[in-house]
Amino acid sequence: MKRNFIRVALALMAGVVTAVGAATPPENSDFVRITPAEMHWQSVPDGHGVQQAVLFGDPAKPGMYVVRVKFPPHIMDRPHWHPMARYVTVLEGTWYAGTGDTFNVAQAVPLKPGSVMLHPAKGVHWDGSGSAETVVVQIIGEGPATTTPVDSSKPFWLEVPH
Repeated sequence: MKRNFIRVALALMAGVVTAVGAATPPENSDFVRITPAEMHWQSVPDGHGVQQAVLFGDPAKPGMYVVRVKFPPHIMDRPHWHPMARYVTVLEGTWYAGTGDTFNVAQAVPLKPGSVMLHPAKGVHWDGSGSAETVVVQIIGEGPATTTPVDSSKPFWLEVPH
């Protein structure tokens, strides 16, 4: 009886392995892989060294997009908002994020790698690198994505005191 049980268990395990193997997609599927070396970083105009890499989609067009943004040390943006919600994950460095119409780096919340923040649609916020660290965040959202500064008379990017 014990031998029969082992044979049945082995047969079932073989069936599971076969079924799992059959579910593996072929190499010519729609899967996309992007290594860090393949990311195309572009400087953000007047961004004081801020760079962006679009990984999927196009933020300027309707539909989902995924971008990475790299903030040099001590560079942040002023209060602004976006028309659609955005989901931000901190990948490297400590990202400083604040909410509301008034920029005050002392009131920013430091978010370490692995942290996630939701920018609700039209929620006023400001963020960036409030320290000597380079910061990389990944943003997922729905396009078309625009940025509206709260006070367009001031430069959008600024270097915070250090």
